[in-house]
Amino acid sequence: MLKQHYPFDPSIKHHVLIALGLAVWVFVFLFFTEPLDVGQLYLNEKLTYLPLYGLFGSICYLICLPFQHWLFKKVGQWPVWAELTFISFVIIIGFMATRLVYYYLVVDSDPYAYTISYFATAIYLPAALTVFPIVAIGRWSFGKYKEKRLENDKIEIKGTGNYESLRLQLNDLICIQSSDNYVEVTFNEGGNLKTQLIRNKLTAVEEQRPELIRTHRSFLINAYHFRQWKTGNRKVNVMLTGDLEVPVSKTYQAAVETAVNSTTE
Repeated sequence: MLKQHYPFDPSIKHHVLIALGLAVWVFVFLFFTEPLDVGQLYLNEKLTYLPLYGLFGSICYLICLPFQHWLFKKVGQWPVWAELTFISFVIIIGFMATRLVYYYLVVDSDPYAYTISYFATAIYLPAALTVFPIVAIGRWSFGKYKEKRLENDKIEIKGTGNYESLRLQLNDLICIQSSDNYVEVTFNEGGNLKTQLIRNKLTAVEEQRPELIRTHRSFLINAYHFRQWKTGNRKVNVMLTGDLEVPVSKTYQAAVETAVNSTTE
């Protein structure tokens, strides 16, 4: 179960919105529940000190994003365990920041301040169980929104008749090679190169997907995956993602150069 996919959106803009929502929610939670002796503060003191917790909460979330980015790049996807790891990391960083705000800014190192164990178990943990579900809901919602948008943006390489087709993101498609009555589609899936045979003609796929570039009578490529030109023995090839080498015939060379230049500019 922990290895199952979890809805995930890496967009910084959306995580900034989550951080802002966290700041507001922390302030509202503290203002109305009055932990940490908040009830002893005057209104102007509440409006002075309580936003600090919200601000530091949002900052803690934002400074954890590089860890999220590193974890996502390392794993190549976002399973449930990665989400739990990140949330746990945020909770730990949040505890450290909250304790520092309380001890040095709110009570100014008062010797009668709550002990760290009491602060952790009686104050921070209950607050975290109330506050962080909002973060989890926000992350889940943006993740589902991202998945729905990606699903809507997928293209389809169709097979003839009732034969199997392939739906994928255009940027995941690398090249398509003719193979008798089939086409062999090479694509990127989770950082790994995969291939799939689909019963269809290359000319039919070219008509369906005009964004692909013909390089040879047997090949279509996605210019997005162009890496470099390779020449030798009076032959011209293009190197694509995954060190794939695709021939370029003289008939199509000018069109390929134009497509590659417009993509890499």
